[in-house]
Parts: sequence; structure tokens; C-alpha cells
Amino acid sequence: MLPAMRTLRILTRKCGARAFRPPASTNMSSMLAARTLHTSNSLHVKPNKPTNPPPRENPAYGVGPRGHDNVGHKRFADFDLAGKVFIVTGGAQGLGLAMAEAVVEAGGKVCCLDHAAAPSACFHAAVSRIVPEYGGALLYRQVDVRDSAQLDAVVASVAAEHARLDGVVAAAGIQQVTPAVEYTEPDVARMLAVNYTGVFMAATSAARQMFKYKTRGSICLVASMSGLVANKGLLSPVYNSSKAAVIQLARNMAMEWSPVRREDGAGGIRVNCISPGHVLTPMVRKNFEEVPGLREKWEAENMMGRLADAAEFKGAVLFLLSSASSFMTGSNLVMDGGHTAW
Repeated sequence: MLPAMRTLRILTRKCGARAFRPPASTNMSSMLAARTLHTSNSLHVKPNKPTNPPPRENPAYGVGPRGHDNVGHKRFADFDLAGKVFIVTGGAQGLGLAMAEAVVEAGGKVCCLDHAAAPSACFHAAVSRIVPEYGGALLYRQVDVRDSAQLDAVVASVAAEHARLDGVVAAAGIQQVTPAVEYTEPDVARMLAVNYTGVFMAATSAARQMFKYKTRGSICLVASMSGLVANKGLLSPVYNSSKAAVIQLARNMAMEWSPVRREDGAGGIRVNCISPGHVLTPMVRKNFEEVPGLREKWEAENMMGRLADAAEFKGAVLFLLSSASSFMTGSNLVMDGGHTAW
């Protein structure tokens, strides 16, 4: 008798049930082989299979201030980003540019990456608002986040120029308003290439440099409340599901990169994401052109009765990138005017 059948008969006998007899036509060898495909046996796990660093054995000390180190020495010292270097994808306009400006105001040097060959008028206006005394800088590089090799090379060059990289804001994203039954495979692939894979590759490119230069930095992924709920009045199944994936991605990257590795001192990289509600960005304004009455519907769906301005997220990204959030990782900061709270 096959071992599996013997075990099954013992179990059914103990449970008071009649022994199971497969049909005569059943090939037990095939059935067991098929079952093996769905079975995980810890005895067969390779000893060198990668796993996350044990946090207690690799505590992330040195990530932020301890005690009252920053209290009373300088106004809002925990939010100070002077001398630090960051990258913002999707930074040519809208939410990404507003977040980049926040970092510059705190003294950070920011390189904005976007697919446009040249920066927009909005970007030039942001540059004109820089106060030199703050020490920040705003630069632009043309990069398509779907080109992983180019993205990785640009991130590496920015880090090499300054011999450090303190973080990245992955804000590049696209939208397509289409009923699910009308999506084509290329449509889905294009959306995910930007909204998920582009975010993934931006974060991993940055993390490699942060490990290399041993910077205890922070990565902020821009998700959306659309990753938590379906947007009333807007048929965007791929966009919404891609943002849900980004929220989960932040948790997994945080688990992997937050501990500080004992062997080389690298790590201590916090990963969080922001989930904005409806924001008046160029992409959203295009949605309003495509769907009449959509703005009014969205304004009525949150507790504040209005949509957000991109500048309202400056404080959030500054909080997440600075040592003010030094004990925060793997979290999703929802800022939606109360949309998902009722």
C-alpha cells in the first residue's frame, strides 16, 4: 500500500468515517505527483535561501535622533535636510514637484526625474522660488522609469556625484479611464510598467546606492487612497490595483531594508508610502475633461467637501524623509480629506 493511502485510511478510521476508496480508474501515482506540486517541505529548502535580517539581531540604531539630541539646538531640527541628497521620480510637475520643493525648502538637494525631454514651466517656476540661503537645490534629468537600465544609471550617477543618497520619492504614475472589459493586455502592461514596476525599480536603484554609501535614509512611495477603495464615478481598475500593490510593496521593502546589517553596517533604510486622496494635478484635471460631473462627485465624497492642492502634501513628505519619522517604517499615510473614513 502506498504510504499516502495508508495514512489516509488511518485518519478516516480514527474519525469514525468509512475508508476512502478512489475510483478504479484513478492513477494514485499521478494523483500524488500532482499533490506534490502544491506541497511545501521545509526539508527541501536550500540553506542559502535569502531571508530578511532578524530585526532584533540587526537593530536600526543611528537612524534618527536619540533622546533630546535635537531639542532646543535649532528650530525644527528633526525636519532639517541640509546637505542631504534625494531623487524624486515624476518630479516635473504636480504632486512630485510639490514634494521636491518641500525637500529643497528644508535644505536638501533634489534631482527630479521625468519622461519629458525638458522641464516644464512649472518646474522653472519652482526653481525661481528657491531661497539660496536655505542651501537646497533643484535639478532635472530626463528618465523614463520604464527603462530600468537608464533609471539605475542616473540614480547611481547622482549618488556618485555627492558620495551619498539619502532617499527617493517614487511619484511617477499614469492613469487610464477604461472599463475593465475594454482593457487590452498592452494597456495593462503599460500601466503596471509605470505605476508598479517603475516604483519598484526606482526604490531598488536608490536602495543599492544607500547600501553602498551606508546612508540611513528614507524611501517614500506615492500610492493612493485608490489602493484602498474603488473610486466612485471613475472606471480605473488597473490604476487602483497598481496602487494597492505599491502599498504592499512598501511593507515588504521596509521589512527587508530597515534593519542595519552587522557585517557591513548598511541598512537602516525606512520605507513608507503616502496615499493621497483626490488632488488637483494635471492628471486629475484630464479626468475631469473625460468625465463630466466627476469633480462635483468627488468633492461631495470627502468630509472636507473639496479636493486637495498638491502643496498640501509638502509637510507629509518632509516628515517621512526626515528624522522626524525615525521610528516609522512599513506604514501607509492616508491623506484624503476623510474620503475613506466614512
